[in-house]
Amino acid sequence: MTKVLIADNLSPAAVEIFKNRGIETETRVGLSKEELIEIIPEFDGLAVRSACKPDADVIEAATNLKVIGRAGIGVDNIDIKAATAKGIVVMNTPFGNAVTTAEHAIAMMFAAARQIPAADAGTQAGNWPKKSFVGTELSYKTLGLIGCGNIGARVAERAKGLTMKVVAYDPFLTEERAVELGVEKVDLDTLLARADMITLHTPLTDQTRNILSKEALSKTKKGLILVNCARGGLVDEAAVRELLDSGHIGAAAFDVFVDEPAKDNVLFGAPNFVATPHLGAATVEAQENVALQVAEQMSDFLLTGAVTNALNMPSVTADEAPRLKPYIDLAEKLGQFAGQISDHGFEEVIIEYEGEVSEINRKPVTAAALAGVLRASRGDVNMVSAPAVLHDSGVKFSETVTEDSPVYDSLIRIKVRVPKTANSDETGWRSIAGTVSAGRPRVVEVKDMPLEGDFSPVVLYVNNIDKPGFIGSLGAMLGEANVNIATFHLGRQSVGGEAIALIGIDAEPDPEVTQKIDALPHVRYAKVLHF
Repeated sequence: MTKVLIADNLSPAAVEIFKNRGIETETRVGLSKEELIEIIPEFDGLAVRSACKPDADVIEAATNLKVIGRAGIGVDNIDIKAATAKGIVVMNTPFGNAVTTAEHAIAMMFAAARQIPAADAGTQAGNWPKKSFVGTELSYKTLGLIGCGNIGARVAERAKGLTMKVVAYDPFLTEERAVELGVEKVDLDTLLARADMITLHTPLTDQTRNILSKEALSKTKKGLILVNCARGGLVDEAAVRELLDSGHIGAAAFDVFVDEPAKDNVLFGAPNFVATPHLGAATVEAQENVALQVAEQMSDFLLTGAVTNALNMPSVTADEAPRLKPYIDLAEKLGQFAGQISDHGFEEVIIEYEGEVSEINRKPVTAAALAGVLRASRGDVNMVSAPAVLHDSGVKFSETVTEDSPVYDSLIRIKVRVPKTANSDETGWRSIAGTVSAGRPRVVEVKDMPLEGDFSPVVLYVNNIDKPGFIGSLGAMLGEANVNIATFHLGRQSVGGEAIALIGIDAEPDPEVTQKIDALPHVRYAKVLHF
């Protein structure tokens, strides 16, 4: 039975989702790293929030793990690179707490603008410090968004409701989306120069780390209000303290810090600074939503192969999965074919899509094809790890799409360029094409030669010169070796030219049989393939 370990607190309703889908769960909260390593081999899935930390050592021990689900947005506690290399899907729930985080950012902006925490403390201390706190309005001010994705867009909507002007810096924000949101897309320097308030809504990556450096902050308006409810490490905290002390930054409000839990921080005690302990997603609604979402997503993946909100795998919706499955199967088998006949490795891979298949979600199909190509030489590679493995290997990769297919409704062709060898001074291409017929994958072309055949579990592949007597000699040799022929498919360039034979056989022949076939007159290459 499929089994999921729940290593952080999830709501009973989320556990019930797993149960109703026929998935067994075990809840073990507060495990030490050593305890987690000991039990993780038993599980197909791991559900976490932020406390459990599946690092490279845990993932190495996870021999059966297929998916890690994070109930929330941030995945800093998960070693995604190690998971990808192991072929484990990592998914989060970016939409479940988007509203909550956006609302917290707006609340922090108000708190900083009106100095609410300090005013509250002074009032409750009996000081009635009315003259000490003169705030600033948000209306008609310019808000600069660094990051305008799921959460940033919701902040923009709420800021527009406050009659604020919104400018946004986000390399992935399209002009069309900016118009739809009613924001102005700008570069970072323009945002820094124009914004009265800045709020950050971007993940922490190599590109965004310290995006608000001391140099960047020096370009901002005097009196800036700065809000960070995204990730610690996006802002130079020491520089913010310096600018708060000097008065250049009028107020700042942070929900996240470089080091958490933040028991001590350079910003603590600064004038006009507001801090909360990473509460962006801390509402009843958000905690429930992300728990339910991660349970649904993990169940869908484990039971149907649907992939939602994955960080290291193309998304496949539950509706798409049945339609994609035959093409994923075809692509993987074509990749296996190409990989197995590339004995000396390959330097380049090209995948060509023709016809109706060009219009579907091709990313998982491509991932399956690459997994097939790599499996012959790299062993345990799957759809999750294959793109990263290929990239790290330095092999060139490209993909082409043609809307029309001359013969078939859909056709996938995989071409691999093999390197020079001692027996050949020239590089060459290995090309395999196939289609889906009656829901089943079929080979329709090998080395540019038309040839229709099945992907039998064991196939004898022979590349020969088309000469009389070859088929008889081959059949007799297999008969003498007691190898039964299940299917036999032929293709050729022209009479007397190069030819291909794909022979489905019922059992693996002895290596000596293949060597004898390879030594036959007119045979250029013979190999047993497995699918």
